[in-house]
Amino acid sequence: MNSMRPALTLYSTWGCHLCDEAEQLLLQAGLAGRFQVTDIVDDEQAFARYRLMIPVLCQGNNELCWPFDADRLATWLKDVQ
Repeated sequence: MNSMRPALTLYSTWGCHLCDEAEQLLLQAGLAGRFQVTDIVDDEQAFARYRLMIPVLCQGNNELCWPFDADRLATWLKDVQ
């Protein structure tokens, strides 16, 4: 069975209300199943890079840092895909 990883990663952490808001925006944009949530406390490099910036949405080397809204998310997605 070939399991592909989601193309988008949302760097987040437990108890972060902004991260919850960002995840809801992704779901509202119809991206369910197309992103994975990574808790930065479980990833040393992500913690070092994003601890002051979360939530951050990434695709490859492209980053969308909070704050973003549905319009900014849609524009970013068009630019990176």
